[in-house]
Amino acid sequence: MSERTPGLQTRGVTVELLSAFADGEDRWMVAVRMVSEGVDVPRLVVGVYATATSTPLFFAQAVGRFVRSRRRGELASVFVPTVPILLAHASALERQRDHVLGKPKHDPDDLWAASEELMAEANRTRTLAEQEGEPETLEAVAAFDHVLFDAHAYGLQVEPDSAEEAEYLGLPGLLEADQVGLLLAERQRRQLARRDRAAKRERETAEQSLFRALEGSRKELNSLVSQVARVRGVPHSHVHAGLRREAGGPPLAQATTEQVQARIRLARQWLASA
Repeated sequence: MSERTPGLQTRGVTVELLSAFADGEDRWMVAVRMVSEGVDVPRLVVGVYATATSTPLFFAQAVGRFVRSRRRGELASVFVPTVPILLAHASALERQRDHVLGKPKHDPDDLWAASEELMAEANRTRTLAEQEGEPETLEAVAAFDHVLFDAHAYGLQVEPDSAEEAEYLGLPGLLEADQVGLLLAERQRRQLARRDRAAKRERETAEQSLFRALEGSRKELNSLVSQVARVRGVPHSHVHAGLRREAGGPPLAQATTEQVQARIRLARQWLASA
């Protein structure tokens, strides 16, 4: 739904469409900056914040259409891009959820005037001239980043389209707030445990590969030493000692892959010059 030009006719059509959605059974609604203050659709439980408007007032009003007072155990979710200013607005809303009313610190008339100005800026239709010079988005791909709940971030660095992502997106309904927190914490714990196990397997695989490579290099060196010893008519130990003396390094059993490779190159040179 969009409001292309100001006027009663377009506004009326928009209100009619919003009312029809509120009373109907359609699952999705696409609205251009119209789901904000004054819109009352109680069945809105999943929202996608896909507008470039980032003023605190508009953000609070739009998110407030979903995150509102609900029945006991009823949850709502709002998907927000990973944009610093929007994440800051979301954190501020989290902090303001539990508040105590005290003595006003500002004149109510000043606050009302400021809110009117912010609302007018949020609803202002920008002209093409104002948009000139701004970057144009030709393509965009969205991926899950994290869940913000009770001032905590859950599901960081989850692989897109993975089973872990599905766990965070598919929160069961009819849970209390403390139960949701426990559920997210448990899923985070399982995610980190799986990541640690995968990293351990990668380290073990790398160590095994390194050991196999070193073992193969030692076998190749022993074969070359045998050839040099046969050509020169000296014991194998003399050849090993000569290689170690010229190439450097500890005994063969303690030598690294690079040190063994250096001795292999030297042994090949001896064979080539024999």
